[in-house]
Amino acid sequence: MRVYFTFDPRPDLKESLLKDFPEVDFVFHKKIDEEELAKAEVLVTYGEDLDNEKIKIAEKVEWIFVASAGIEKMPAQAIADRGIVVSNVRGIHKKPMAESILAHLLSIKRALPFIYKQQSEKIWNQQTKLYELNGSTALILGPGAIGSEVGRMLQAFEVYTIGLNRSGESALYMNETHSMDKLKQLLPKADIVISILPSTKETKYLLTYEDFTLMKNNCIFMNFGRGDLVRTEDLIKALEEKQIFHAVLDVYETEPLPSDSKLWEMDNVTLSPHISSRSSRYLERSFEIFKPSLRKWMNGERDLENVMDILRGY
Repeated sequence: MRVYFTFDPRPDLKESLLKDFPEVDFVFHKKIDEEELAKAEVLVTYGEDLDNEKIKIAEKVEWIFVASAGIEKMPAQAIADRGIVVSNVRGIHKKPMAESILAHLLSIKRALPFIYKQQSEKIWNQQTKLYELNGSTALILGPGAIGSEVGRMLQAFEVYTIGLNRSGESALYMNETHSMDKLKQLLPKADIVISILPSTKETKYLLTYEDFTLMKNNCIFMNFGRGDLVRTEDLIKALEEKQIFHAVLDVYETEPLPSDSKLWEMDNVTLSPHISSRSSRYLERSFEIFKPSLRKWMNGERDLENVMDILRGY
C-alpha cells in the first residue's frame, strides 16, 4: 500500500509511522508531486492543495485523510463522484481552541491590553474598568467537541452555557441546548456569543446586521469557526454603531485579512490571524487518529474515525 503525505511531518512522527507500519510505502513531500499522486492509494493532506484536476490524477486514491477539521476548500463534488472516503481530525482542536477563547475572554474582562500598554509606556494608571466572567451567559453556536470543551471551561467560571445546534439535542457542558431556529430568541440573553460553526450552506452568512442589533450592547462576539458566518460589512457596521461591546475574530470572510480592512483600525475588535487551533501537539494528536484508522483500512474495515459527508462539509 502506498500512502502519500502532501506535507512533511517532523522526524519523530515519520519514524513512528515507519516503525509501526513496515509493510506500507510512505512518501512525504512538502507539496504535491503529480507523479507520486498518481501512484497513491491513500492521501494525507491539509486539504487546501487539492482541486478537480488533482483528483483526476489521483486515480488510485480511495481514502483521503485530512489533517484539518475544515474541508470547505476541497473539490467536494469530484471526491464524492469518485466515492472516495474522507476522514479528518475533528476533535483535536478542542484543547488549544478552548484555551485561546478563554484567554481572549479573560484578557478583555480583566483589561489586559490596557495593563500591557501602560507597562510599555511606564505609566501607573488605575483608571480602567474591570469586569468578572462569572455570572455571565454564553451562547455557543456549535457545541460539538470544541464547543463542549469551551463550555466545560466556562462552567468552571460559573458561566451559564446555552448551546445551539441543528437538532437541538443536548450537548456536553451546556446548561441548555436548542435548535438553530431559536437563534434570534436567544441572542438577547447572551453576554458572550461564541461561534465555532463550520462553513456550510446552512451557516454561510447565518448572522446578519439585524442579529447584532438583538445582542446586548455589552456583548462580546467571538468567531472561531469560519469567516463566512457573517458579512464583513455587517460586522463592521455593528461595531461602528457600538451594537456590541467587542468582537474577537480568529477567522475572516477573506483570509489573509486585507490590509485596507477597517477592522484593523477599530479599537473594539481583537484580530487573531487564524491561529487559535495551533499547538506544538497538533500533528501528534492528528497521528493518534490517523494510525488506528490506517490499521483499520489495511484490515479492510471502513468504519474509520471522523468519516465525513464531503458534500455536507462535515
